Amino acid sequence: MTTSEFVRRATLDGTAGRTGTLITPHGEIATPAFIPVGTKATVKTVLPESVAALGAQAVLANAYHLYLQPGPEIVDQAGGLGAFMNWPGPTYTDSGGFQVMSLGVGFKKVISMDVEGKQDDTAIAEGKERLANVDDDGVTFKSHLDGSRHRFTPEVSMRIQHQLGADIIFAFDELTTLMNTRGYQEESLERTRQWAIRCLAEHNRLSTERSHRPQQSLWGVVQGAQYEDLRRKATRDLVELSRIDRDNGGKGFGGYGIGGALEKANLGTIVGWVTDELPEEAPRHLLGISEPDDIFTAIENGADTFDCVSPTRVARNGAIYSFDGRYNVTNARYRNDFSPLDAELDNYSTQYTRAYLHHLFKAKEGLGPTLATLHNLSFTVTLVDRARKAIEEGNYFEYRDAFLARYYAGSTR
Repeated sequence: MTTSEFVRRATLDGTAGRTGTLITPHGEIATPAFIPVGTKATVKTVLPESVAALGAQAVLANAYHLYLQPGPEIVDQAGGLGAFMNWPGPTYTDSGGFQVMSLGVGFKKVISMDVEGKQDDTAIAEGKERLANVDDDGVTFKSHLDGSRHRFTPEVSMRIQHQLGADIIFAFDELTTLMNTRGYQEESLERTRQWAIRCLAEHNRLSTERSHRPQQSLWGVVQGAQYEDLRRKATRDLVELSRIDRDNGGKGFGGYGIGGALEKANLGTIVGWVTDELPEEAPRHLLGISEPDDIFTAIENGADTFDCVSPTRVARNGAIYSFDGRYNVTNARYRNDFSPLDAELDNYSTQYTRAYLHHLFKAKEGLGPTLATLHNLSFTVTLVDRARKAIEEGNYFEYRDAFLARYYAGSTR
């Protein structure tokens, strides 16, 4: 096994949804699949072994953060990301493209931003400093840790990701926001296309140079914000770049990421534009989504894998996912509630009561976020696993409708 391969299985009638198997040097991923985020080579507060035990098939780490700490050379010496963090399965790393946006303008990564009539290419989030500056060659970052300056180019991103050794890596791209004007989106799209060409060239070179390591699969990243013509053009451009690279003896893109901030209401439409232009044999990863309804929308529009920080992030503040809706276990009503976090979910945290987690959070004990994180990860993995099974058994829409009706009926608790 030298690189990733995607095998399609069942299809979801009337949609772009499907099931499949993504084969990597470190194992197979049954798709659609939720990929937990382990930004700094750790899913915050929990053991990698625990993440694997609850059914997660892969994890995604952040190239920029691991570049700052502990450094890609350290991870490389350890044998790669999986060996470094004692994770036995497949791994992904993003390119640092997210930090182009988050450090550049200080906006948090959200699906929906209310920006109607507010487009401004110079806008910065209130109270934030611009820590990333983009030019046609790359990005200059000012470290949020110590203020030191760092330079990312497509070649640097490729080198870092090769040293990190993830099975699936992403081309360096510029992540814009919905605050950006149409004109800037067009300029950024061409910049990202040019960077993709350089990423392919450097990936091919490093793959040969590092042939002693498991071979990695480079995926192109589709941007274009909320514009249909830009999304479709970006997708076609990347597919053509991959074809040309392979015709010239290169590895091409092994799959494609769908990136960028976008309006929540248009999530399915935008993903659909992209998957409509992609070859059916190409796997697709949606970079960053949020709530359960977004997961179903992504699946139905052809996303094979997707990552999301929401289950773990909200868990650290006491928010618990259940089949009867999301609730906050720190609320007073749970002080003497001795029922499990969710009676229908079978995971490690099932043996602990809501009252106990209420106590842990109020006492500021670290075990509270740990148990809540395990539970929310298990909930999300189970949700997607059941969706995949429902596609294969032909009852997906019944499963989806029943789940969403029950979940959102109780989401105000």
